[in-house]
Amino acid sequence: MYDMPEEVDVRAEGSLRIITLNRPDALNAVNDSLHTGLAELWPRLSADRDARAAVLTGNGKAFSAGGDFAYLAELAEDSEMRARTIAHGRDLVLGMARCRVPVIAAVNGPAVGLGCSLVALSDIVYIAESAYLADPHVQVGLVAADGGPLTWPLQISLLLAKEYALTGTRIGAEKACTLGLANHVSLDPLADAIECAKKIASQPRQAVESTKRLLNMHLERAILATLDFATTAEELTFQSEDFRDNIAKLTAVKS
Repeated sequence: MYDMPEEVDVRAEGSLRIITLNRPDALNAVNDSLHTGLAELWPRLSADRDARAAVLTGNGKAFSAGGDFAYLAELAEDSEMRARTIAHGRDLVLGMARCRVPVIAAVNGPAVGLGCSLVALSDIVYIAESAYLADPHVQVGLVAADGGPLTWPLQISLLLAKEYALTGTRIGAEKACTLGLANHVSLDPLADAIECAKKIASQPRQAVESTKRLLNMHLERAILATLDFATTAEELTFQSEDFRDNIAKLTAVKS
């Protein structure tokens, strides 16, 4: 559906759209195809006039394990891919912030890096007891242009946003709810997210969409205030020796 790559599975259930990150053998780690698909997804979802609510989840054990190491290594060397990826990151963030369709995240497992960002940009979040959030961009030598630092200061205290962004510390499910980064810890986040999405889809359409837009105007303003600096800084860090060294070490460990 929506002419997406196989890494982004979209199916219709009546007025709901179930969006599944679909690289289960790689813990839904983000490669070029998945990243491109996510950048293109949100305007297509907005343009789908039959869609009233969407659920976002991961296939398999993880929501998303973050950036695929091979993909990250390629970004360090390929300037054309890097420029395209940075542009897609901008499109992804603004596309989610501006999407007219409410997005309910069903966090079925670890949500790391871009996975954590997708959760932060969702409208309501159900998270499994064993799942966690983490933004380890700094740990690998990158600025998180599409990550927690864009949105967390609106959701948690600035001090805590700094702590989690600068250390990459994992945030467990209960802690995420206590902080305000998730709404509910759930035994079955997908079922609960679908139930919530159905409830929203049953509400008067214009009221729902305008209320989401009203709330997300705060989010969009905050994003636009920082996004240009963030994307420029991230592109520079992709070319740094620290990043290249860290990715080489991580790739060696994985192999």
